[in-house]
Amino acid sequence: MNAEVHGTEPGGTSGVRAVPTLNAANLLTISRLVLVPLFVFALFFEGGADPAWRYAAAAVFAVAALTDRVDGWVARRYSLITDFGKIADPIADKALIGAALVGLSLLGELPWWVTIVIAARELGVTLLRFWVIRYGVIPASRGGKAKTLAQVLAIGVYLLPLPAEVDPLRWALMGFALVLTVVTGLDYLVRAVRLRAAGRGTAKP
Repeated sequence: MNAEVHGTEPGGTSGVRAVPTLNAANLLTISRLVLVPLFVFALFFEGGADPAWRYAAAAVFAVAALTDRVDGWVARRYSLITDFGKIADPIADKALIGAALVGLSLLGELPWWVTIVIAARELGVTLLRFWVIRYGVIPASRGGKAKTLAQVLAIGVYLLPLPAEVDPLRWALMGFALVLTVVTGLDYLVRAVRLRAAGRGTAKP
């Protein structure tokens, strides 16, 4: 499957080139999904009580999260943006974040209500993407990117085997991430409704 990208060909002539769906940027996105089971294994090894494996889980999580920054840069830098990437990238993010939150809650280290609120928001946004997909694709906003970064930082601190004195920092970071999660979720809902309304209006004879 290829996507068409309009641009300027060498020599100054404009044209359209096909961008393969299986490109470098999308492979990075797929690799993030592949790392999720490895992360879960490391997190739950020895019941999550082994410091060495907690550091390993945090390292895998960090690498997976880093691919989120890199795949976007590669896609923009080399004009490899595709509709598949626009959809798969946030899904990969949600798989990674969701696995971490559920894992921490199962280990009794994060309140379930926090995981449920964030998971509900992410599931809702994913459903909204498919609800409006025939009318267009809503790219990630700056607020959404800030939300993801806040979640990654908060989860990263929870994953590390740090002393109890760090708990206030954990709570503060997760609280900030939670606020951004809710606010950006509401913003996405508004954008989705507007896109669908505009698309349906255009489709009418």
